[in-house]
Amino acid sequence: MMNTHLPRILLIVSAIFAAGAVSAQSGPPSSPPADWGPVSINLEEFEYPYPVSYMDFRVYNQDVRLAYMDVAPAGPANGRTVIFHHGGLYYGWYWEKQIAALSEAGYRVIAKDRLGWGKSSKPDIPYSISLWASNTARLMDHLGIEQAAVVGHSIGGQMVTRFAFLYPERATHLVTVNQIGLTDRRKGRGFQPLSGEVDTNPDMDEVYAGLVRWAEENYVNWQPEFAEHMRIRYGQRLSGDWPRVSYISRLTGQMRGMDTVVNDWQHIETRTLILGGAEDYPTYAEEARHAAEIFPNGEVVNIPGVGHNPHEEVPEIVNAELIRFLGS
Repeated sequence: MMNTHLPRILLIVSAIFAAGAVSAQSGPPSSPPADWGPVSINLEEFEYPYPVSYMDFRVYNQDVRLAYMDVAPAGPANGRTVIFHHGGLYYGWYWEKQIAALSEAGYRVIAKDRLGWGKSSKPDIPYSISLWASNTARLMDHLGIEQAAVVGHSIGGQMVTRFAFLYPERATHLVTVNQIGLTDRRKGRGFQPLSGEVDTNPDMDEVYAGLVRWAEENYVNWQPEFAEHMRIRYGQRLSGDWPRVSYISRLTGQMRGMDTVVNDWQHIETRTLILGGAEDYPTYAEEARHAAEIFPNGEVVNIPGVGHNPHEEVPEIVNAELIRFLGS
């Protein structure tokens, strides 16, 4: 790790040891539990950790609504706001421990489900990183928030980077957590328009095997609660609306391959933290260090022994880093 002090190193070592003790006791279920049934694509039956509100608006001539949690400070208010952005196949609820920690530290905390995912509407529109960034600005206007710190995980890291690029006067701090796309990998990939075809009757054994591979690739220290992601993804394959969410997911994937934020970095003056689990993929830590060097006001924290979702694997470390950085 860079920019560390002894207390932080001791915290990391103890936290990773504890996480490793848990992971040694369990792993992803070898087969889907019997009570894993269909899950609606809007997660109506899934309760979020805080009350969910909705912002109604029109985009591309369609009426849509954006779902978000707006959590007031639990401790003495410091007058600051933090907005969390989830990753590609995730949901705003997985920031629960960060919401609690920052709320206790005096922040107003907002976590939104991006348009096209979670409890938000799923219109058939041309999605883009810039559209999602503009929706953050729209939500801030809706809530009367002039400035905020923005935090994004995975593809959410691209969203908050683009937000700080497009709306520099509105971003007080920028934090990416294991952002994808830390290098521009578009060269030589070609382009193929989507056919619109969706497998409406997937082999559920293959679906589950794919989810187990996903779990093994994304987490170093497995904990039983991580299976909730698998339950949702498995259950949505059983939903009658699966073809719709599947197509939108593929639209998002195609968009991700067409856009990059690496050329935004040098223009972003906002204080920036590149934070992540160092074991995400073989070159992640090196790419994170390189990115931090390009941001005019960037710093990097690589957490050893942790994978793609450090805010779930070692939340106490991520919370401490967020509070330290956002207080700067």
